[in-house]
Amino acid sequence: TTGDAKGVVIPHRNVLALVAATGPAMNLGPSDVWTMFHSMAFDFSVWEIFGCLLSGGRLVVVPYWTARTPELFARLIRDEQVTVLSQTPSAFLNLIPAVLADGAPVDLRLVIFGGEALRPTTLEPWIRRFPLAACRLVNMYGITETTVHVTSHDITASDVKTGSRSVGRPLPNWSVMVCSDDGAILPFDVPGEIWVGGGGVALGYLDRPDLTAARFPVHPHSGVR
Repeated sequence: TTGDAKGVVIPHRNVLALVAATGPAMNLGPSDVWTMFHSMAFDFSVWEIFGCLLSGGRLVVVPYWTARTPELFARLIRDEQVTVLSQTPSAFLNLIPAVLADGAPVDLRLVIFGGEALRPTTLEPWIRRFPLAACRLVNMYGITETTVHVTSHDITASDVKTGSRSVGRPLPNWSVMVCSDDGAILPFDVPGEIWVGGGGVALGYLDRPDLTAARFPVHPHSGVR
């Protein structure tokens, strides 16, 4: 988030808090089948692994070349009866034609987007085949200094039609404020910086106490980091 590669320290309790915050709303449970599509170097994999296992689901590890070949990945989704899929918008955009061309039914009930900005208009071919009532599409936002996800927004038919690009509302026990440089909360329609607080905030940067002190302050309004 600061523009330089660095490690962040995420405690186990943050991962537990993430699953507790998302599980009920997403109805995650033992009947779900997830894919581990992403590299372990990408924090999206933390969500895929622990979101699945801590809710009792079955995790399918996607082979390297399958993840890079939309036709093979579409077949895996069908054959393994995958119900929960996590994708960057660009990867899903490549997957859509492969799933539609295959023609076979799939068991997907939930697709979660993260990692980059989503353009909802690109989802029109998907929802024409798989209505939102059958396959829920959720846009999530997060930054390096948190535990994968911070906000959540259910994509609507109106979003797809108009191109509205909302990242939604904070997860339970998370907070999001738009503030000035000194931490003052700004009114609506005034641009500022997003300050994230609550259960998902990292402990800090690995071996960077100076940068941690600068980027992980206690917010004067909420009293938490």
